[in-house]
Amino acid sequence: MRAWVASASRPGTVEPAVLPVPVPAGDELLVRVAVCGVCRTDLHVRDGDLPAHRTRVVPGHEAVGEVVAAGPDATGPAAGTRVGIPWLRRTCGTCAFCGRGQENLCPSSRYTGWDADGGYAEYATVPAAYAYELPQGYAEEELAPLLCAGIIGYRALRRADLPPGGHLGIYGYGASAHLTAQIALAQGASVHVFTRSPAARGLALRLGAASAADPSAPPPRPLDAAILFAPAGELVPLALRALGSGGTLSIAGIHLSAIPPLDYRRDLFRERTVRSVTANTRADGRALFAVAAAQPLRVMVTPYAFDRADRALDDLAAGRVNGVAVLRVRPAGC
Repeated sequence: MRAWVASASRPGTVEPAVLPVPVPAGDELLVRVAVCGVCRTDLHVRDGDLPAHRTRVVPGHEAVGEVVAAGPDATGPAAGTRVGIPWLRRTCGTCAFCGRGQENLCPSSRYTGWDADGGYAEYATVPAAYAYELPQGYAEEELAPLLCAGIIGYRALRRADLPPGGHLGIYGYGASAHLTAQIALAQGASVHVFTRSPAARGLALRLGAASAADPSAPPPRPLDAAILFAPAGELVPLALRALGSGGTLSIAGIHLSAIPPLDYRRDLFRERTVRSVTANTRADGRALFAVAAAQPLRVMVTPYAFDRADRALDDLAAGRVNGVAVLRVRPAGC
């Protein structure tokens, strides 16, 4: 099968490869991939920002496709079912974190496109219990970003403790942010977007944001909560200063550049809080897809042919992608 792998000889690049079609083991499903979203985490895997867990791993953890086979112990979606392959691939199910509903913190957790081959390939496997059956009413390209950008954004919004009718600041406005903003708006929030990209500011306003400005600009009023989506540690002090008393900053990325020194009175006093977001739980995913089924989301997609996966990653790194880059692995209708 055709695939892309993180290059072992040239760090910071991916290269095309021909690999055997994987055989689903035990509780796994074999999925014929139709599309796969291109996530910033794929960049971190490619560029070595995350330590390598597998040599020449196939990136991609926003894959949508059709179940074509199953391992001998697999139960769940039957052959022919459209499913999504997400970032969270497996947890132990027995540790204290798993027992109290925090499987995202499981020390034995494994991830698609990092610990195991992902969706930049014509076929991929997924443990049946971690695959998502997907809502109707969306094209395949629209569903792919929900599998990570949507789920992580949903968890980040919950972690931000936004009060009803509150003012939410969003720093960075890419894949996760434009989906999360729509969910917050539907819940009655006022959304204020901070991004360096004029095109992204325009998109934010078209999707209902109350304001859009450069990250260095102060908000129109103190924020009740904020989410940092950009992997830029230098924005943490700016976002904290924009919070009102009791506000929470939720940091949504798996990787963040260095955070400058914070001044306690200016940046943290008056019970302002900083929270990180680590992966997600399956409960987060199910909740996000329930929201997406009840409240249609406008998913802004930039499509790429499968043989341009390297270009898609480069464009994402350079800030040239509006919305979400999605690879078309299998021609539509095939």
